[in-house]
Amino acid sequence: MNSTPTLTKKGWQDVKDRFADLSSGNSKVSSLLSQDQEKVLQTIGQMEYWLDDKFRLPGTSIRFGWDTIIGLVPGVGDAVTAALAMYLVWNARQLNIGRWTQFRMISNILFDTVLGAVPLVGDLFDVAFRANRKNLKLIMKELDKRKSKNA
Repeated sequence: MNSTPTLTKKGWQDVKDRFADLSSGNSKVSSLLSQDQEKVLQTIGQMEYWLDDKFRLPGTSIRFGWDTIIGLVPGVGDAVTAALAMYLVWNARQLNIGRWTQFRMISNILFDTVLGAVPLVGDLFDVAFRANRKNLKLIMKELDKRKSKNA
């Protein structure tokens, strides 16, 4: 069974629009990555989409994902979303992301988990903070640095 979440055509287009490097064959970072690493990067992008941006509040531009919904369950929900977010860090390790970036990613997750645990206010915070998107941007930034360093 495939453990990678699948996206609808519209959903994947949203991911491609926000992070074109994840899906284009002539990506800024694709020459640095093996085919397996590119798949890992796509998985990270898909997970970020599902956790932070899957749904839109009707009549607004406010987007939220499963991180916010699961986080509504007191106590357990925040632990589950933290575990899902740590899966992104584990995938980042497969891309040989530096320890400092991994530390920053884990810090984002801890900050999101601790503040997200506050009833109601924490759930609103989850919508605004989007730790998974911040972590994806950290990964992309490091890969771009690596690309410019090798150029």
